[in-house]
Amino acid sequence: MALRHNYRNLKIWKLGLEIANDISDVLLSFPKHERFDLSSQMSRCSISIPSNIAEGSARTDKSFSHFLSITLGSSFELGTQLLIANNRNYITDYKLKLLEDKIEEFQKMTMGFQNSLS
Repeated sequence: MALRHNYRNLKIWKLGLEIANDISDVLLSFPKHERFDLSSQMSRCSISIPSNIAEGSARTDKSFSHFLSITLGSSFELGTQLLIANNRNYITDYKLKLLEDKIEEFQKMTMGFQNSLS
């Protein structure tokens, strides 16, 4: 039986949770008409990042790796949504850069951790 991981001890989960909370804060300033479109999509996407890590952590390493792939996909999707928000002037260039840097750090850490599972 493969070793299970305690997601609460994983740096990638902690960073994913931080990203989800950052996005929640950013969405407070979005226009009301975006509530069911971009805001909703960004919220679901950011929440899925730490959620998939938590769900996958209870599985075998092979299965966990699959959940990490989903998590990475969500992080890249979120990066695109942030660019759209920036293009619509919902977030500043400065805020975009801060979030992009954090997401990039998350992606590197997650890929490294995923490689350690195989």
